[in-house]
Amino acid sequence: MVSPIITVAPQARLSYIALFSIFRSFTTSAAQSSSSQFHRSDFTSQPFTGSYEPGQPTGGPLGEASMFGAPRLTPKVLKQHLDQFVVGQERAKKVLSVAVFNHFQRIQELQRREEEEEELYQQQLRREMGERHPVENEYAGQQQTTPRHPPPPNQGGAPLFDPTPLTLEKTNILLLGPSGVGKTLMAKTLARVLSVPFSMSDCTPFTQAGYIGEDAEVCVQRLLAASNYDVVRAEQGIICLDEVDKIATAKVSHGKDVGGEGVQQALLKIIEGTTIQVQAKQEKSAPSRPPSGGAHNGYPTNSPLSGGTMGGSSSNSTSAGPSKGETYNVRTDNILFIFTGAFVGLQKIILERISKGSIGFGSPLRSTTNTSNPDNPMSLKAGSEESKLFEKHLPFFTPNDPSSPAPTSYNPLDLLQPSDLQTYGLIPELVGRIPVSTALAALDEEALVRVLTEPRNSLIRQYEQLFQLSGVELRFTSGALREIAKSADGMGTGARGLRTCVERLLGEAMFEAPGSSIKYILITSAVALRNIAPIYFARGQQHKFHNLIAAEEEEWEEARRKKEYSAGEGDKESPPVTFEQYRERSKAAGVM
Repeated sequence: MVSPIITVAPQARLSYIALFSIFRSFTTSAAQSSSSQFHRSDFTSQPFTGSYEPGQPTGGPLGEASMFGAPRLTPKVLKQHLDQFVVGQERAKKVLSVAVFNHFQRIQELQRREEEEEELYQQQLRREMGERHPVENEYAGQQQTTPRHPPPPNQGGAPLFDPTPLTLEKTNILLLGPSGVGKTLMAKTLARVLSVPFSMSDCTPFTQAGYIGEDAEVCVQRLLAASNYDVVRAEQGIICLDEVDKIATAKVSHGKDVGGEGVQQALLKIIEGTTIQVQAKQEKSAPSRPPSGGAHNGYPTNSPLSGGTMGGSSSNSTSAGPSKGETYNVRTDNILFIFTGAFVGLQKIILERISKGSIGFGSPLRSTTNTSNPDNPMSLKAGSEESKLFEKHLPFFTPNDPSSPAPTSYNPLDLLQPSDLQTYGLIPELVGRIPVSTALAALDEEALVRVLTEPRNSLIRQYEQLFQLSGVELRFTSGALREIAKSADGMGTGARGLRTCVERLLGEAMFEAPGSSIKYILITSAVALRNIAPIYFARGQQHKFHNLIAAEEEEWEEARRKKEYSAGEGDKESPPVTFEQYRERSKAAGVM
């Protein structure tokens, strides 16, 4: 009988060979490990180590790349965001954007250094674990063995070595300008988009420690509360101190100036950097806890404002704040301070410093314009002696852009020097801790018209939305906006006067329109001048509403053209008033 022929597939043959080779490698490695012919010291000169170091620099073309990538916030991005809410004030927005961006850069650099120090510490621990003797880990409390090659003892005085890295100091800012120009608005606008805690405090109630009023340390306590009592986040925040001009030194006939120089002295260490102990206090508006075992006496209700019971919230609601009496230590080294103030009367101090006597040849005369309101920018002619004097004393560089028109007015606050703040009443120590100052100019009529319409949260859009909630469409003509801005400019309260004017115009309409047949409301220039009442239209009168808007706009545009034409003709026909003008016109006419 012929035995069958067994054929083995090539794949099975390869599998058998692979299994045999694996078995042979295991037996060989076991025999080598039992011989104990290799030691740890044999591998010390090899190009690899027994520990992995993830913090080593990256090689190749990405070795010089930034560890953080492209920054999410830049000064231009911050200024573009401010442009959506604040009209004008270009230099102030640039200075504030740069200061906030540098603050973010400092915080990011400090975090990077902390991570680097932690990584170096972990590397040191891994090296020590790799160099320790194996017997040290077998028994609890085993002392570390003596190193084979101990470091030589120091002979003589060793040189001092300070490993502290380069310190990036913070730069505090001072925003000054008249009331209603956007100082507080810019700070609040940045607070909504920043990822760091932000708090705003008023300097008016501040007094020296030990007297009736608020201590200067309250600003740090509010920042800690804004960060939900997270000390690490609070130490990287921003504090805005408003109305800083109210703590200027006052001449007291008797007693002590506890609300002026005393507060400035208390702010010195807080601004420069110190450790402040803040004790957590329960907010006055926070609901009090019910007594143990007690419950609120209330009846169930469906009102969303009462928390499900009539007479207050349910008994199982507790306050989310910290426990009373808990103390926090907050360092203010990395907290950015922004100071704002109106500084009424500072313009006169600046003009007195830069002005010269008006007696003698070549002495510039002091401008007599805008004497009623010194806060407004001074109108100066290009090339005049006064404009040259202002340009000479400007403490910052202004680029000469041929495409942009030459400035026709200057803000006296742009010429601010630290000596002017000391004359106003701030102590030199406080002035030296605020190296950057920028001025905001008063808003003229044209800027107030832009405030009414251009910002994303403009006043006209707010009232249009308010009437839209009642199903009423509200419209303002261009002439009405111009008259509202002119009326607000005469109040002297800046952009805050616009709401006063609009409230006076729409008071009767806001009373009559809701719940009535009124569908459209039109505010014209005659309505803004209070010659007639607001014009109402019913639901079916949409065509008349739009036709009247078009007629009003056309009439206002025609009046504006005539005014510009008459002003241009007046300039051409103006008679000569100086000898130089007579001579120039005589030469042009061919008389001379």
